[in-house]
Amino acid sequence: MNAPQIIKTSTGEELVVIPRADYEALLHAAEEAMDAADVAIYDERKAELKTEKPLPAAVTMDILRGSSRLKALRNWRNLTQADLATAIGVSQGFLSDLESNRRKPSPQTSAMLAKTLDIPGEWIET
Repeated sequence: MNAPQIIKTSTGEELVVIPRADYEALLHAAEEAMDAADVAIYDERKAELKTEKPLPAAVTMDILRGSSRLKALRNWRNLTQADLATAIGVSQGFLSDLESNRRKPSPQTSAMLAKTLDIPGEWIET
């Protein structure tokens, strides 16, 4: 890297000027770091899953994008919150709370979710 040039604005803010090649190298390094962080999140989520049957790739990708496991499973089954809530006999608001981890499902609700989503019970976080 070449030595950066520091410019001070009229308000006293300091700006750093670097050669474009150095800027591109920093962007590339940041992208690699973000990719590594995604892999770490994936590995952590996979380790949390204590079952021999792995989650489908579409579910894992949805989780990596920020969805909760329950929301990712619901999306994978192409259900709306209202559809799933009706199918298991709870309100849409209650299901929203489950998906956002504001509430935890009871064993009975977990069993209904697993049956309705046609998934192993272990996939439901309790």
